[in-house]
Amino acid sequence: MRSKVAGRGNVLWKDCEGKGRAKMLRGRHRGHRWALRALLSVFIFAFLFAAIPVSAHQAESAHQFTLQIYGNANEDDTIDMRDVTYIKLVIFGKKPETALCDANYDGRVSMLDVVQTKLIIVGKEGELTIVDSANRTVTVKMPVKRIVSFANYNCEVLRSLNAKDKIVGVDEFTKYYKRFFPEISELPSVGTIENPDIEAILSLEPDIVLTFGTYEMPYIEEKLEGTGIEVVSFYFYDPKFLTEEITKLGYIVDRREEAKEFINFYEGVIDSIKSRTEGIPDDEKPKVYYECFWQDYMTGNKYATDHWIIETAGGINIAADVADNSMYIGYPTVSPEWIIEQNPDIIIKRSSSPPYGYTGYEFDDDSWAKSLREEIMNRPGFEAINAVKEGKVYIEDTSLCGFLSVAYRAKVFHPDLFEDLDPQEIHQEYLNRFQRIDYDLNKHGVFWYPPLED
Repeated sequence: MRSKVAGRGNVLWKDCEGKGRAKMLRGRHRGHRWALRALLSVFIFAFLFAAIPVSAHQAESAHQFTLQIYGNANEDDTIDMRDVTYIKLVIFGKKPETALCDANYDGRVSMLDVVQTKLIIVGKEGELTIVDSANRTVTVKMPVKRIVSFANYNCEVLRSLNAKDKIVGVDEFTKYYKRFFPEISELPSVGTIENPDIEAILSLEPDIVLTFGTYEMPYIEEKLEGTGIEVVSFYFYDPKFLTEEITKLGYIVDRREEAKEFINFYEGVIDSIKSRTEGIPDDEKPKVYYECFWQDYMTGNKYATDHWIIETAGGINIAADVADNSMYIGYPTVSPEWIIEQNPDIIIKRSSSPPYGYTGYEFDDDSWAKSLREEIMNRPGFEAINAVKEGKVYIEDTSLCGFLSVAYRAKVFHPDLFEDLDPQEIHQEYLNRFQRIDYDLNKHGVFWYPPLED
């Protein structure tokens, strides 16, 4: 098996926010790692949602991408007989060679690649070579039957693809979510992302280990070298690139149709909202100040996932052009005076599970969210801000990532335009249809405070 940083030919790998995820994660202090794990606790997902701007993808939207799987010779978003034809034309000198033509990843394009591509199409391939979200080329032995996960996002996505039975071990952070992961949280622990239990991983005999991007991945990869266990990295939080990652995972775990069904669902939600917000003039859009959950006065600029969420929901991110000034690319800190001067119409403060809050799937009492909102509204000088004057200060749990966050925010940003939109109904359908858990949002959870009016 070969696993290396992708860099062959014309495989394009563009960061989702314009910056490299690896840059974002390099140099992070261990003292901030729990904050990262908490921020990433969600999905939908990332969707869920709100995250650190670090992805590498060719596309500019959720619907345009090159599926980074070897065998996708024509570099579209799927592998089909058109790729078989393309490889044949390359062999005959009628088409230019692309990096993904080398379906069996042996360094040359031949009829063996035609055979491999046909096997991929029918789901009978013995190996599958992909470029993961950490920009690494990884060859996975197929079929994948046993998976160890080092991120709750991974588990959430696998459950969305009806592949949770393949999970055999999880990290300690995932085990915390007893309500959201009633069965998965009972699986054996493999330690934490920064302190993995290698012996526990080996004892579970997984086919692959799923990690969160580049986060501690080199260490895990080094420890597992020579064991036959491949490390594959995904982010699963940025809605702009979720389609590609879900599609890729669908191939890996043999859940391609389930992946398509889920993609159709969440893209349908986003598209229905974008179709309305794209035509709103800027002078009719609310100015929005977003604040991270792990640090007061840390916001997101145009490189942050939350910038995309705000814009898609029909708002204007007041911090879009603020320069990076912290270790988190895309997440600069600002002063209270700057916020007051910008005078946002809406303030959104993210919250999470302990130690950064008491919201989400595991909590029913919204008193902590209420107190956090009051603290923000009572900050010195904030009484002059429109958002505070009009009571438009909201607490949003990190589990409302991506398309769910877009739905809740669109409802708040433009209540008249989205009078027919019910974010909780979308959220409940996601839980019932894709997460397949017994969880009634009318009775449980704290995700948006104050609650949306009926």
